[in-house]
Amino acid sequence: MLDLDRILHKVQKPARYNGGEWNAIIKDWEQTPIRIALSYPDTYEIGMSNMAIPILYELLNSQPDVLAERVFTPWVDMIAEMKTNNIPLFSLESKHPLKEFDIIGFSLGHELTFTNILAMLDLAGLPVLAAERSEKHPLIIAGGTCVLNPEPLTDFIDLFVIGDGEEVVLELLDVFRTAKANGFTREQLLRQMATIPGIYVPRFYKDEYNTDGTLKSLTPFVPEASPSIKRRVVTELPAPVTHPVVPYIEVVHDRGAIEIQRGCTRGCRFCQAGIIYRPVRQRTQSEIEKAVEDIVSNCGYDEVSLVSLSTGDYTGIDKLVGNLTHQFPDVALSLPSLHINSFSLELVEAFSGRKKMGLTFAPEAGSERLRRVINKNLTEAEIMETFTAVFEKGWTSLKLYFMIGLPTETVEDVQAIIALVDKIRALGKQITNKPPQLRVNASAFVPKPHTPFQWVAQDTEAQLAAKHELLVKGLQRRGTRLSWQDPRVSTLEAAMSRGDRRLGRVIHKAWQMGAVFDAWEERLKHDAWQKAFAECGLDTNFYARRERSMDELLPWSHIDVGVSTDFLKAEYEKALKAEATPNCADGVCNECGLERSEPPCRMKG
Repeated sequence: MLDLDRILHKVQKPARYNGGEWNAIIKDWEQTPIRIALSYPDTYEIGMSNMAIPILYELLNSQPDVLAERVFTPWVDMIAEMKTNNIPLFSLESKHPLKEFDIIGFSLGHELTFTNILAMLDLAGLPVLAAERSEKHPLIIAGGTCVLNPEPLTDFIDLFVIGDGEEVVLELLDVFRTAKANGFTREQLLRQMATIPGIYVPRFYKDEYNTDGTLKSLTPFVPEASPSIKRRVVTELPAPVTHPVVPYIEVVHDRGAIEIQRGCTRGCRFCQAGIIYRPVRQRTQSEIEKAVEDIVSNCGYDEVSLVSLSTGDYTGIDKLVGNLTHQFPDVALSLPSLHINSFSLELVEAFSGRKKMGLTFAPEAGSERLRRVINKNLTEAEIMETFTAVFEKGWTSLKLYFMIGLPTETVEDVQAIIALVDKIRALGKQITNKPPQLRVNASAFVPKPHTPFQWVAQDTEAQLAAKHELLVKGLQRRGTRLSWQDPRVSTLEAAMSRGDRRLGRVIHKAWQMGAVFDAWEERLKHDAWQKAFAECGLDTNFYARRERSMDELLPWSHIDVGVSTDFLKAEYEKALKAEATPNCADGVCNECGLERSEPPCRMKG
């Protein structure tokens, strides 16, 4: 058994590494033939708040011949101690070194965790490059939103799971069992796995580039590999997780969580999740109510979040909230991702009782024109009507989310953010007789694959800095606090999100120069990344700030998410004209390319 006592007193939050939490599953290592490590490449607090990990943890451990254990990226102090004491990266449940597992699966939700993957593989004593791993090494798998453009990670990952994982991982297991029983080589195993719909094995594809640096072709060269990888979609959501592991320390989302629906029909043009999680699939109300009862009983939580990309769009959400508040009067409900309207406010008031918690709203843009560009169809009148009700009902602490650098944005659009915030502030003071507390977050727009804005150029760092400065000067008001992200972080995210497989060399070199935890602004080694790009003969501007031709072969063109390129192009053209597209949940199909269901774009459990 691994002895950690000699180092844990030297690091922050040692409970990150102890394991042994309530509801953790520990199986007999010697008696379980298939061993899988589930990883989120960030700290324990962030990884334990990821929705995919508990789903896969419960699903895999339900298989009698499989054990699944968790591992997260140790913080920098723990990494240093482990290297000094020659302690390899280990799982939380059994403390076995990662190199002893059969499969290591990464869930990837943010592009700036890529160097953490390399750090974890290296700390585990494994080759970080897939080409250097042999039969004795674990299979390295990745899934999650980031792998909808898997190309920057193809040097490091053996295979990618594209789309919903609940069904495809069981198919992977069947192939793995067969391979193990028949003594398949690593090559034979990967060839067989490449035949599974939704599985992308990058080593079986060759990339070629034009003289201008754009992608010329990405072609499979073995018969098992498909030219196009279609995203896997589960038609019915699996049973909700009601026995999740309960952390001993506070994590980012320190509450129970029930996914009430998957997908969104609103069609915000900047939102990748709104595309890649289509169509909408909903749980029944009775299933949700039973899940809340079970998670409270099994975990002791006094707060449960009803998770969705657009919780207020759940069919019968008002009845569901009413039933839950009646059945569980001592349980606080959290409804993330509510839209700015009076109905959402009524929902919040229904379950918040006398406690006036802070409210969060996301206008995204300050002007009506720019909101039409991004298909966030809210008029200023609707916004002010909602905030009138907010202040009249006693709320005084608000968080407002905006984006800067959106396509077609002008200085006037940035000034419109200031004007809108000032109007909200004045309205609050008029109604409550004191200035409201407003926290304004202005994040930089990052163009993402598989969205109508996948072709656009990101603002330069100088442009973003100028817009931030305008907001700083314009929002110097008592009770108003502005926050924003370092533009260099947004630049790197844009480059990684739209990169090709040549970026693998950049990621590798940046990691060798100490890049890790890049999503943490205080940890970002900007100079290392600049040097890595330069030494590899590549430029961040080529990936982040170049407007792409509609006819260009994009690095993710071989990934079929179900929404057609023609639809994305049409949406981009409508954006340039500031034309709105209606919510397809209202009954009109917008012909996005998905197979239709009744009602449009919606599947019910």
